[in-house]
Amino acid sequence: MALWNQNARTVLQARYLKRDSEGKLLETEDGLLARVAEAIAKAEPALEQQKMTERFYKLLDSLVFLPNSPTLMNAGRDLGQLSGCFCVPVEDDISAIFEAVKQSAIIHKSGGGTGFSFSKIRPSGSVVKSTSGVASGPISFMKVFNAATEVVKQGGKRRGANLGVLICNHPDIIKWINCKTVAGMFENFNISVALTDDFLKAAIAREEYDLIDPCKKTNGSKLNAGDVFDLICKNAWLMGEPGVLFIDTINRMNSTPHLGKMETTNPCGETPLYSWESCNLGSIDLAKFVKDGDFQWTRLEKTLRLCVRFMDDVIDVNKYPKARIENKTKLTRKIGLGVMGWADALIELNIKYDSAEALNMASKVMGFVKEISHDESHRLAKERGSYPALLNGKKAMRNASLTTIAPTGTLSILAHCSSSIEPIFDKDYTKTVMDDVVLDLSKEYTYPKAIVTAHNVTPEVHVRMQAAFQEHVDNAVSKTINLGPDATVDDIKKSMLLGYELGCKGMTFYREGTRAAPLKKKDKGLTECENGKCDIF
Repeated sequence: MALWNQNARTVLQARYLKRDSEGKLLETEDGLLARVAEAIAKAEPALEQQKMTERFYKLLDSLVFLPNSPTLMNAGRDLGQLSGCFCVPVEDDISAIFEAVKQSAIIHKSGGGTGFSFSKIRPSGSVVKSTSGVASGPISFMKVFNAATEVVKQGGKRRGANLGVLICNHPDIIKWINCKTVAGMFENFNISVALTDDFLKAAIAREEYDLIDPCKKTNGSKLNAGDVFDLICKNAWLMGEPGVLFIDTINRMNSTPHLGKMETTNPCGETPLYSWESCNLGSIDLAKFVKDGDFQWTRLEKTLRLCVRFMDDVIDVNKYPKARIENKTKLTRKIGLGVMGWADALIELNIKYDSAEALNMASKVMGFVKEISHDESHRLAKERGSYPALLNGKKAMRNASLTTIAPTGTLSILAHCSSSIEPIFDKDYTKTVMDDVVLDLSKEYTYPKAIVTAHNVTPEVHVRMQAAFQEHVDNAVSKTINLGPDATVDDIKKSMLLGYELGCKGMTFYREGTRAAPLKKKDKGLTECENGKCDIF
């Protein structure tokens, strides 16, 4: 039986376990794992299903790996929607826009999060030929998505998560950057700006750049890129948004460029996807593989191979909210296998988070995760066939992408480990979840001298840690660059440019004290945000 602690049991009973119409529990915590294991194993050949059910159950029961929340909630149940990440297109057409609102509501109800690019919508003030009216622009339509999210709670458990993205050369870019400066606006959205290479070069040189009307496909007015970049950094300093996506880096690293360019990601920024594409995520607790001062590499390899098989099976047993989503997802068969417990692992290795040794170990560990997961996908391709969009002549692969670093806000509570690749918040702290439930996440560690908390990590170390993992991640890395209350706008500028230079695909910043946060130090009652992004995955 899994070694659930009281925090895990509290969360599982509130969010995940089956209940009847009157709210009475119908399964235990371990029964949930059995339900999930049996459901996912149905993708295996009939004669193998019992054996694989047992293997999957053992994997989950050890808490060394957990899939994303929709899989835990919905596998083996009527809803059956198992993906955490979706990207829904927003076209410059009123019917298409409200179809996107409808589909995002269905996705949210099933437990998924949605990313949108609003870059195709004509700017405010444009003439609408069909009505001779004036267009209201992308921000006005984002209000509709935000309102729909407000009234649709995911599976009755939580509100949906959204990411809104606008390309840096859109004529409404200044309005976009400022759209969350008004208190209470777009509370169900994180917002990001898609920055191009050309924009960043112009920003560094403080040169003007062209704004492009997405409908006319022509240059409009100009702005000074340096001024726009300053405003992005100022607002990130002020309130933690907007984040940025280095969109050309994302597309340079895209494994299927022949399918088109990517415009946005899932809500936490770690999974770039095409329109109507979805992806399922899962994370391994690295700390559970540390023994006698080193990683158990052989055991980790066996676990990684089983996790890849599990997540590939998820694609086939999944009940998709729309046929088009199923078709696009199975065209590339993307999965997002990531890690959590990184800070815990470093402490058990007696390595300080902010050391060169930690960065080297990050590259070594994630390089191993990528190598083994890709090898297993190649092996599965020979057994089951490659993903359909693979070009002829390319190495056989079952999945177009395999590795991702997600926030693991809830999963790390279930596994009783530090979240994602973040440093620990503090040795003694609490976290508020589900609006009003306070969990004590204090933990005893073997090596006090190796403990470095989020309060003590410099922005440069945060960026370099993100980049060390990104080097070996197919998709992207969800990580918050934390700054102290005395940090400056220039600190954010330098960090953002360093992240771009080191190959990061996107960045999110949080300066202590600039927004309400769920984490609180037990001793002094100070609040700070460990992860500025939503943490549902």
